[in-house]
Amino acid sequence: MKNMTRGQQMFTGIIEEKGKITGVRKGAKSSVLTIEGSVIFSDLKLGDSVAVNGVCLTASSISGKTFSADVMHETLDRSGLGALRPGSSVNLERAMAAGGRFGGHIVSGHVDAMGTITDIRRDDNAVWYTIKAPRDVMKYIVEKGSITIDGISLTVAVVTTDSFKVSIIPHTAKVTTLGERKTGDKVNLENDIIGKYVEKLLFFGPDADSPYQAVSDKKDAGQSSGLTLEFLKENGF
Repeated sequence: MKNMTRGQQMFTGIIEEKGKITGVRKGAKSSVLTIEGSVIFSDLKLGDSVAVNGVCLTASSISGKTFSADVMHETLDRSGLGALRPGSSVNLERAMAAGGRFGGHIVSGHVDAMGTITDIRRDDNAVWYTIKAPRDVMKYIVEKGSITIDGISLTVAVVTTDSFKVSIIPHTAKVTTLGERKTGDKVNLENDIIGKYVEKLLFFGPDADSPYQAVSDKKDAGQSSGLTLEFLKENGF
């Protein structure tokens, strides 16, 4: 989830480098992370957004090749950032520049939930990861669709009722933290945002209390705003 209240940033899920946690200062319910890197500091400025294991954080201070970021209570509750310790490796990606190459998929840095790695299996030069995820996450996951795992844009290869599988190449294992993960580890998950918007349009009724209300009870009653699957198909979606 987004850690600071400011304009929406966009990431691509193409990790720029692995950084390292050099400091964790815990407050009553929040914390301040200090993160060391290299590549991202070529143009990093105060106030810039950096996805840290898929969580959009704001650089509140910069010193040499380290930056610090405040992490709110809600962010710690809904992501794996609270488990990070000095020495932990993290995936880093700066917000996408206006003229940048779009190599992954639309990633907002808003973590939906945490998943659990239940199996890791080698298949020649590839590595398969099976990840168990909550129902609210699984409903948006489709075979050959996109998913963000700890900030990494990956393609879903297999989907079951409560888990999904991805297969990564050696390069991905080397340049991201997935290569360091073990069975039982928790990972941050962010669904492809397009499915969320489609669901909202399909089931947002005219009597909804606010434009930010979650899918209403009209979904169960079969009512909608007039946008239907048939309409989407007829118009090329």
